[in-house]
Amino acid sequence: MLLGRFIRSHRERTAPDVATPRRRTPGLRREELAARAGIGVTWCAWIEQGREISVSAHTLARLARALALTPAERAYLFELADRRDPDGPARETTSEAPEAISALVAALPYPAYGLDRLWNACCWNASAAQLFTGWLDAGNQRNLLRFVFTAPAARCLLPDWQERAQRILAEFRVDCARMAQDAALNDLVRQLSEESELFAQAWDAQSVMAREGGTRRFTHPTDGDLNFIQHTLNPAERPDHKLVILVPCDDPPT
Repeated sequence: MLLGRFIRSHRERTAPDVATPRRRTPGLRREELAARAGIGVTWCAWIEQGREISVSAHTLARLARALALTPAERAYLFELADRRDPDGPARETTSEAPEAISALVAALPYPAYGLDRLWNACCWNASAAQLFTGWLDAGNQRNLLRFVFTAPAARCLLPDWQERAQRILAEFRVDCARMAQDAALNDLVRQLSEESELFAQAWDAQSVMAREGGTRRFTHPTDGDLNFIQHTLNPAERPDHKLVILVPCDDPPT
């Protein structure tokens, strides 16, 4: 229903191509919008009425152009329909950290890092690099999943490695629902399935879990056993990115 209400609201505020006297309908008539978008009037009516129909991304793109939606309005339209904009900007494999994340990461005294949509580390502070040996302190491979599933250092750093690895992947799968047609995601899954038997098994298991905070244990090669409380936040301007903060705690996990 939200999609239909949104389209109708913008139809009624869109000026017609030709103004006529004594026009009772505000904005465009439904048949005028259908003609502009190159779709059937009945189909347009069903969309506005919230019928149980599948609206293609290309139909949404035609409606967005016909209604002269702004970039923000167009993005919202596709979010409501749970479709990917075919004319949207191409996504890079990795992306720079939003300023809201990078500023907080730099200001925090304890381990903090940012993740992009594929869970590549896009920024981190010195405390995080000190904690995550073999990931944030080495090489150019910044993907958290690849580190957890393929790096020998991860098995040493995470005392409950297999359980943590499976949980991290189940949390990552929640984000995958928004990236069904993402070529970079498909490449990452294919590569990790080839590199890690555990990843392949866990991916096929289709487990999904919400990303939750709580105590995280680490066995550091030089600092010994460490306990942290993990918090994960999403910036309002870039919800596809994450800020992960690890606050030291003295109590061992229960």
